[in-house]
Amino acid sequence: MNIVLLESLGVPDQILNACAKPLVDAGHTFQAYPKDTDPQVQIERAKAADVIMIANMPLKGEVISACPELKFIDVAFTGVDHVDLDACRAKGVKVSNAAGYSNQAVAELVICMALSLLRNVPQVEARCRAGQTKDGLVGCELQGKTVGIVGVGAIGRRTAELFHAFGCRVLGNKRHVKGDEPSFIQFVSLDELLAQSDLVSLHCPLNESSKGLIGKENIAKMKQGALLINAARGPVVDSQALADALNSGYLGGAGIDVFEVEPPLSADHPLLHSKNTIVTPHVAFASAESMEERCKIVFDSLQQWIAGRQINVIL
Repeated sequence: MNIVLLESLGVPDQILNACAKPLVDAGHTFQAYPKDTDPQVQIERAKAADVIMIANMPLKGEVISACPELKFIDVAFTGVDHVDLDACRAKGVKVSNAAGYSNQAVAELVICMALSLLRNVPQVEARCRAGQTKDGLVGCELQGKTVGIVGVGAIGRRTAELFHAFGCRVLGNKRHVKGDEPSFIQFVSLDELLAQSDLVSLHCPLNESSKGLIGKENIAKMKQGALLINAARGPVVDSQALADALNSGYLGGAGIDVFEVEPPLSADHPLLHSKNTIVTPHVAFASAESMEERCKIVFDSLQQWIAGRQINVIL
């Protein structure tokens, strides 16, 4: 079986090689390439592949269709909206993701952004470097705030646990409440969550119902002065509408890790110039620990699929 990794998994070579060794020892071929988003380059590299492994690099239908032997796509990421699933369905290609690897990493960055926004960390650091004082920039504590979690899957749940540990009241919104969620999360409608939350943290998947979810209309339902953090997917938020709300002073601040496109961003992106906005280039999922865990998960998924026991099933 030909296995092709089309982009780095963000781990040292010794870890990647150790994960791949059982496959090579079993007679499979494994080839790893650096990231290249050009579909023609991807086709050339993967044209004989039975299995394609990627992280969050777009994999278009033209690439999937041009690989006649392709049977399985092993996605080293939680979201799979960057993979053309319609092309996979048409071709009968199975798809698995790596759910669970970044729960802690994402949750911790959200807490980091929340604390930084509440305590004005970027501003007071700039003041300190300029030989100035904190005057006018004394911030607020996280304890006692109402935090709304939109999308209470594994990552949203872990984020909720950390906010709860800080002494926050936690509201949640999800499509299907199963009944096994933590008792400290109060599930409410999206409108109620937006109206009551001092801080809204987004953790929902990107689909037709969530695209543009936080736009002008729903921003207007948020509390004046509230904070927004997006560690979900970029298109869940209307960037221009959010920038307008920040620049007008209606919202108090934002922490944004994801955008409509993968960074690097255009220099004129509205959220690079909006008030009290912390921006990071899609790093929430990436820690040394999470990258190693991700590598283990995707290779385990591959081994399970080869054995006829597909796990982490998307298709």
